[in-house]
Amino acid sequence: MTSQTSIETNAPHVEPTPEISHGIGIAITMLGLGALFIGTGEFASMSLLPGLASSTEVSIPVAGGYITAYALGVVVGAPLIAILAARWPRKALLIALVALFAAGYAASAVAWNHATLLAARFIAGLPHGAYYGVACLVAASMVADNRRAQAAGYVMAGLAAANVIGVPAATWIGQLFGWRGAFGALAAGGAIAAVLFWFFIPTIARDESASARSELSGLKKPQLWLTLATASIGFGGMFSVYSYITPTLTEVTGFTSGQVPMVLALWGVGMIVGNVIGGWLADRALVPAIFYMMIWNALFLGAFSLFAPSGIGTLVVLFLIGCGFALVPALQVRLMNVAGEAQTLAAALNHSAFNISNAVGASLGGLSIASGLGWASTGWVGAALAALGIVFFAVSIALEKRPARAQLQERKAPDIEL
Repeated sequence: MTSQTSIETNAPHVEPTPEISHGIGIAITMLGLGALFIGTGEFASMSLLPGLASSTEVSIPVAGGYITAYALGVVVGAPLIAILAARWPRKALLIALVALFAAGYAASAVAWNHATLLAARFIAGLPHGAYYGVACLVAASMVADNRRAQAAGYVMAGLAAANVIGVPAATWIGQLFGWRGAFGALAAGGAIAAVLFWFFIPTIARDESASARSELSGLKKPQLWLTLATASIGFGGMFSVYSYITPTLTEVTGFTSGQVPMVLALWGVGMIVGNVIGGWLADRALVPAIFYMMIWNALFLGAFSLFAPSGIGTLVVLFLIGCGFALVPALQVRLMNVAGEAQTLAAALNHSAFNISNAVGASLGGLSIASGLGWASTGWVGAALAALGIVFFAVSIALEKRPARAQLQERKAPDIEL
């Protein structure tokens, strides 16, 4: 499929086909490849942190600011780009986003001190949320209505695959050529992705009604904020465990530091499986699927605290926790459904919400450890956050059903003649 192919987003509904066509499958694969590069850059920075600290002559805690600067770029860039680029053709926007990603990592690779590296990491984070949001929207627009969550799941599988393929590869390059070599390779990957997008992503007809005003109108919708709160709080449990997984595995479970990457790869495999299965479930019954996924997360995050002393038990539970990543494409589609005209902004904000969940989970997990409850206590923190996410989503559904109940009661009320 070449760049001249056009897909009308407002085309009439057609019956779903049994399989995704070859050309559309390649396009979604390209979107997943972009997700792989961006996800690799986010997670690999953590493994490269000692080298970053040494080269810029700061302590490792101070070097943690490079991760914070990236996260700040995500939170700022997602809504800002969504609003400013509301009327851009989505293919052009995707190419611009991966080009900005490449520029951010090229700047990171040549940064010469702490201040310039902080600035470069902020730039690298700007396209993150907008890319995942727009890529999921584009993938969903290319398939039948009952395949939208699966299409979003395939894109997000690229992010999951970053932990299995991308991060080990970037870490290996960093060991051979230093962190500058790893960042340079990611910049090259972004440039290659931009070229591939030009040839293999179809042209999506621009929504002429889209504007900064229409995107901002979505912020008035309570359902949008409740869904974002579900993501920000309910998914924080996974980051509560992930942020402290290395010391937990070495201090509690008994794995060596050399075995940790393989354990994390198993977690990444679970994330890939979860994306595929979660998208399939969400396309069949979205609201029940979200509830069941959050219950799943609460159960197995709690189980992590129980099974952390067991090597086999920990491996099984971490794989199952990884499967809980299925919540990501499901919440992405939920936002598409409640956002109205603010599709791009809502999709981008979803990934800002997940970065907030990263901060919430890491902070509360750290407080639990600092209070003396132990490394494995992060699982209980995660279970509590997942349970709180269920409460937010239950409130969202209850408010959504209230107008429908009122209309039903009005229809049932008998007419009384005076």
